[in-house]
Amino acid sequence: MPPYHPAMERKGRVAKATHVGIPDGLTEEEHGRAAFAGPVSHLYRTVPATAWVDVDGPLRPLALDLNRLAPPDAEDAEAGRTLLLHNADLRVSLSRRRAPTPYAVRNADGDEVVFVHHGAGVLQTDFGPLDYSAGDYLVIPRGVVHRWVPDGAESFLLVVESTAAVTLPDFGPLLGRHAVVDPSVVATPEPWSEPPADWDGGAEGRWRVRAQRLGEWTTFTYPHNPFTAVGWAGDLAPWRLHTSDIRPIGSHRFHLPPSVHTTFRCGRFDIATFVPRPFETDPESLRVPFFHANVDNDEVIFYSRGDFFSRKGIGEGWLTLHPQGAPHGPQPGAAERAATKTMADEIAVMIECVAPLTVADGVKTAEDPDYVTSWARGMGLVDG
Repeated sequence: MPPYHPAMERKGRVAKATHVGIPDGLTEEEHGRAAFAGPVSHLYRTVPATAWVDVDGPLRPLALDLNRLAPPDAEDAEAGRTLLLHNADLRVSLSRRRAPTPYAVRNADGDEVVFVHHGAGVLQTDFGPLDYSAGDYLVIPRGVVHRWVPDGAESFLLVVESTAAVTLPDFGPLLGRHAVVDPSVVATPEPWSEPPADWDGGAEGRWRVRAQRLGEWTTFTYPHNPFTAVGWAGDLAPWRLHTSDIRPIGSHRFHLPPSVHTTFRCGRFDIATFVPRPFETDPESLRVPFFHANVDNDEVIFYSRGDFFSRKGIGEGWLTLHPQGAPHGPQPGAAERAATKTMADEIAVMIECVAPLTVADGVKTAEDPDYVTSWARGMGLVDG
């Protein structure tokens, strides 16, 4: 995307450099296109643009406590998940399964990226089993037959379905192919020596594979366990990545944009992971996420664990949505809290997408109604 203006201008009271040396009493707001990669300007405000006292309409920021949504284990493949957000490119769902699924599933509509918020178990697949635990990502390519087998406790899973293929980002020749995620830390399944004994086909000796295509389900019934592959070769398979194996890019003198934390590229949306990292140490450098206007992207963040230094009142297992067309940024007091710490100690998953998201019916029962005015409340502009 070419620049809108032929020159980079500096007018009025501005920072020494972007995100560095912001004048006292001002906040910096990034107004940019194409997420953080297109033409951009920075506005220096005396009051943040998020200091509204009410929002009425579809651009209302949203915070959901997903702990309040408890989809039951279910016979039906789709009923085992609660749909949260969706557009033509992706679907974000919640699964809180305790019992093994009595069938296997093939998603013919897209790849899946599953983040394990808590719980442990085994993902059984055509290619073999993959153990999982809290902090894991599991990537399931389109069409791979799979079955979830929790270890008896609840597996709290955030599921992102992508119509485009899921890949790791290319950080280019300056960083090399081993930056952030070294391919050697990725785990793939060992093939079955024999089909898994825990899935016995029931009293009738019948095994079912339920396939999703264009949102509809088709059931394939077998007289034998369908996990019959004893070997595989190639570069298309399910795989696992733990968040502890993500080594983030940082700068002690400059607050990098969230796009540098991208973990997966999925066509018209990206998935990023915020993991523990040192704070910036330069006294003039911004230490918290900068205010920015969502011009071209909806932004979703799932908060898994740690101290969410840019948010107040947001707990583990919460999810926020900031639609394109409205600014957002750190809440009052975030910069002061960050100044007392040396590490950003959090694990969170961000989804940034081009097409606007629709909030699924029934999900707003988990909404925190105070979130929308939390910036103004923190500044004393509204009561509470």
